Amino acid sequence: MANKILNKILVCLSIVCFIFSLKTQAQESTSNTELTVLLQQLETIHSVKFSYVDEYIRGIRVNVQATKNLEAVIEKIEAKTQLHFEKLSKRYYAISLNKTLDICATVLDNFKQNTVNGATVEVLSSGLGTVTDENGYFSLKSVPKDAVLRITFVGFKNLIIAASELTGQQPCKILLLAQYYQQLEEVVVYEFLTKGLIKQTDGSIEMNNEEFGILPGLIEPDVLQTVQALPGIKSIDETVSDINIRGGSNDQNLILWEGIKMYQSGHFFGLISAFNPYLTDNVTLIKNGTSSQYGDGVSGIIDMRTKDDIANRFLGGAGFNLIGGDAYAHIPLKENVAVQFSARRSITDLVNTPTYKNFFTRVFNENEVAQDGNFFFYDITGKLLYDINEEHKWRFSFININNLLDYSEREMNSEETTQSTLDQTNLSSGTNLKSDWSENFASEINAYYTRYNLEAQNIGMNAQQVLLQHNEVEESSVKLKTIYKPTTQLNWLNGYQFTETGISNRTNVSQPPFQSNVRNVVRSHAVFSEIDYETENQKLFLRGGLRFNLLQNPDTFEEFILEPRLSINYALTRELKVQALGEFKSQATNQILDLEQNFLGIEKRRWIVSDGTTLPITKSKQGSLGLNYDSENFFVGAEAFYKEVDGISTSTQGFQNQDQFNGEIGKYEVKGMEFLINQKTDIYSVWASYTYNINDYNFTDVVPSKFPNNLDIKHTLTFAGTYTLNAFKFSLGLNYHTGRPFTQPDSDEPVDTTFFPNRINYNEPNSSRLPEYLRADASAIYNFEIKENLKATAGVSVLNFTDRKNTINTYYQLNGQSEIETISTTSLGLTPNLSFRIRF
Repeated sequence: MANKILNKILVCLSIVCFIFSLKTQAQESTSNTELTVLLQQLETIHSVKFSYVDEYIRGIRVNVQATKNLEAVIEKIEAKTQLHFEKLSKRYYAISLNKTLDICATVLDNFKQNTVNGATVEVLSSGLGTVTDENGYFSLKSVPKDAVLRITFVGFKNLIIAASELTGQQPCKILLLAQYYQQLEEVVVYEFLTKGLIKQTDGSIEMNNEEFGILPGLIEPDVLQTVQALPGIKSIDETVSDINIRGGSNDQNLILWEGIKMYQSGHFFGLISAFNPYLTDNVTLIKNGTSSQYGDGVSGIIDMRTKDDIANRFLGGAGFNLIGGDAYAHIPLKENVAVQFSARRSITDLVNTPTYKNFFTRVFNENEVAQDGNFFFYDITGKLLYDINEEHKWRFSFININNLLDYSEREMNSEETTQSTLDQTNLSSGTNLKSDWSENFASEINAYYTRYNLEAQNIGMNAQQVLLQHNEVEESSVKLKTIYKPTTQLNWLNGYQFTETGISNRTNVSQPPFQSNVRNVVRSHAVFSEIDYETENQKLFLRGGLRFNLLQNPDTFEEFILEPRLSINYALTRELKVQALGEFKSQATNQILDLEQNFLGIEKRRWIVSDGTTLPITKSKQGSLGLNYDSENFFVGAEAFYKEVDGISTSTQGFQNQDQFNGEIGKYEVKGMEFLINQKTDIYSVWASYTYNINDYNFTDVVPSKFPNNLDIKHTLTFAGTYTLNAFKFSLGLNYHTGRPFTQPDSDEPVDTTFFPNRINYNEPNSSRLPEYLRADASAIYNFEIKENLKATAGVSVLNFTDRKNTINTYYQLNGQSEIETISTTSLGLTPNLSFRIRF
């Protein structure tokens, strides 16, 4: 009985499978029908007649079913073939071949199938053409059906394809470009440390934020924090507003955002970068061998650029961490018009997070005081992108940065209270027009206006003394440059730049009464020219340039300065290359650092312009020689350098000893070596860097005339690594450097009572050293997808996870009883941070 039941079940299953097989075959046959058969079905269903030439449709098969909606069926046939249906009457249709086609495709590389953005697509023997967008996509309408396309992109072989192979049906066809290999192609760039950091042929470092990986202690691609991972670049006070490039002070760096010079770079007294990284597309760091198109910045250049291509869809994102939140977006309004914006605001005035507490303690860590503060910051950026046509592109950008603080402290012993307020803003706008006049000639016009304003008030001695300080910078600039490329190996750059900088400083003290109001202006006319040459096999890269500067202060001086620039890169072998860099530079703006009276910490610095007497034009000359070895995933680089910066003043160097107020003029010399070794794969990257510096002042009117620079750090060592496990990224790093120099009071006679008010007797300048600095950082990021086109990132970081107490500065002052007090600044303690972000 059981066997009979089983047999019946098997028979039923067989019948079901047979019927399903017939149905599937029927579906397959209808889903891939010969066009002649489909036309016959349509004629029967709709009582129509189709007139055509047999050879036009012979062999054509389409995935279209005959339905009651005749027009919809015809539309599908036209989309999937090169045929055109013309309705002659209610019953008769004529079928002909299209003379033109609508085509589309997506261009990828054939190695990792990454999108190829900006590839040139030409329809040969016609005026049609376009470029691929950021997704590698392109489309063209009304292309002759017998046309041939040529797709070209630097570093890839040309692709020739018939237009008939790229019908505009969706999904569009994917085309793979083959990389163009030749001997020594590897010498062009090397991506090192983490994804998105690239060493360029001219010696500069390029950072791509969109592709940025992870670094120790960083869960977001903070530009000014990231550059400190590179050899020769550190901040000895742990800030982004005091970056020291090869022993130079921060005001000797040229920081550009969209070609606009920025006079403010940090939030929260420099502990956080003032530039939102999520629309920042590209950052270029230059330590030496600067292009002649750049002025200022005798120490280094950080050039930030936001996204400059119009996307074909809406892009954006938002996120928060334990300091603030932000949002950004790229919104295409038309095919050739788009807007970008970003906004960020702190939550420090709303929520007292552990990260904020540690930052607050780091800034205001004086002893025996009760502190209370209310602080917040924000920054806003915007950009309008307008492609007038394929040859002319216009951009307009603006940025607003703001810091606000109310702070009070009360000494526990004397009950004396001090109240301070700070309002620090930077408002800038700029415009840019790029024009390609021919394949060999292009031009660019850039103009900007920037205004920096600092308003600070200090009420001390229980409201008996009021100190007001005002510092304002207004700068306007226009730059024109042209680029001529007679061949693919030769590039000739020429240009002119005019800049006018006006800086005012106003001080008002109630007790003892004192008032000062000074405004100075400096104008700069610069003509520059340079030639880039690279051999066809990329074995030699050579760039030589000159910048002719005419600096004018209407009241005091006029000076002509010639600045040569040089960059040479020569490949000895496929893996080994030697690089020589050199430059002369100058600048006419500096910052006064009156730190002992700077009641609000490092950020209340005052910008001033050179007047030719009390502060001359600052000039530098620098040369370096390096040797780099890179083979697949292994990189070793060593570079020796010498830099001399003349025309500095003790008032701009942050002295906190007997030389603080004298204003002597001198120079400093830096001799050193940088070393980097990096092993990198797709999964991990491990590196170690070491920098050795000898950085000495030379002031003729100071005894002794030669002594260590305030930024003299003899030895700096970094050891770090990153590891990627699927969607997880981890990073761990250790930073070490020897202590900075400082000046101690004379142990035998510490106070000089022969002066009124009394003053401290010091030892020789910078004859003592702080203890060594050691900090370990860690970070982790997890990337995941919430749904299609909505991705998210969660991150956690810990700065100084060993909670080591590092002394980063020490100075001395006299109290009301003429007793010496020691003021020390301690580094950040164990500081956690969390972040969550979405992007779409």
